[in-house]
Amino acid sequence: MGHVKLHIPGPVEVSDKTFEAFCRPMIGHRGQGFKDLYARIQPQLQTLLGTRQLVYLSTSSAWGVMEAAIRNLVSKKVLNCMCGAFSDKWLDVSKRCGKAADGLQVAWGSPILAAEVDRRLATGEYDALTLIHNETSCGLMNPLEEIAALKAKYPDVLFVVDTVSSLSAVPMNFETLGIDVLLAGVQKAFALPPGLSIFTCSPAALAKAGAAGDRGYYFDFLEFQKNAEQHMTPSTPSVSHVYALSAKLDDIFAEGLEGRYARHRRTNQMLRDWAAGHGFTLFPEKGYESMTLVCVNNGAKPGGRVIDVAKFQKLVKDQGILIDGGYGKIKGTTFRISNMGDETPESIQALIDVLNGALAKL
Repeated sequence: MGHVKLHIPGPVEVSDKTFEAFCRPMIGHRGQGFKDLYARIQPQLQTLLGTRQLVYLSTSSAWGVMEAAIRNLVSKKVLNCMCGAFSDKWLDVSKRCGKAADGLQVAWGSPILAAEVDRRLATGEYDALTLIHNETSCGLMNPLEEIAALKAKYPDVLFVVDTVSSLSAVPMNFETLGIDVLLAGVQKAFALPPGLSIFTCSPAALAKAGAAGDRGYYFDFLEFQKNAEQHMTPSTPSVSHVYALSAKLDDIFAEGLEGRYARHRRTNQMLRDWAAGHGFTLFPEKGYESMTLVCVNNGAKPGGRVIDVAKFQKLVKDQGILIDGGYGKIKGTTFRISNMGDETPESIQALIDVLNGALAKL
């Protein structure tokens, strides 16, 4: 079989155009060429994130920056909001970093609600909060704006938000949200190869990092700030990723942010309609569904159609497309299909045609 197109929740399909940019000739990462490249994309990144702060480039998966936030910002105790496999993992990461940490745990598929966050922060025990905006393991999008609004009530609690699978697919405004760290990987909605993360920090986060004596070097927020002021990175970056990111940002702004967000809404709705049309329900609580993938209920909770996911997945793969058979404890009792990145109504319709053909063979 030739290339299998990715419709999993990440990494997602990468276009030939992006790969061409990725393969541009190498340059020195301390030379003027790289500085010019970073300086060129900085305003685009700031507009995309909705910030006046510098946006940093980290040659790592987003988990590197997630761990960095714990090391740089937690001195008392961190509250980890947990509603799926990846947000659940953040509690383990916090403890492995030697930090005092508690989990605000809800059932997979249920959202983190501002009222419960408020109740926990009101104890005064915490100086940091972590939240995953879009939990891909169960196709859930948390009510970020409502949770971020609590920052005004708890200004000394640093809010860290993972937008790994939502940034560039839905509107995001760091300044309006008033949070302290916003981070994302590029292998999901940006549709780049994995290996690069972007993030930004509030002045309060930088100040808190400055007081942390054990923040290390590779992920030291102050090193990122100091180097970004000179259009550089603290250590050797993946120059190829930055070339690819530059090309992708040009595409994003050529399409227009509102157009890009509308395209993701439309393609996501197409997949929701497909699922409903075949008798399936979605796994996440109604009203909190992801905009970048669908997590289809397949017996994980009552209601809706149930199929042999492994057989369905194989039939789809035989037609050159990979979908996900569910993650962690809901593997097989859910399945996931991504619409993030470069997908269009036409490409999603082609996917739906394949899905329909596979269902007909079950």
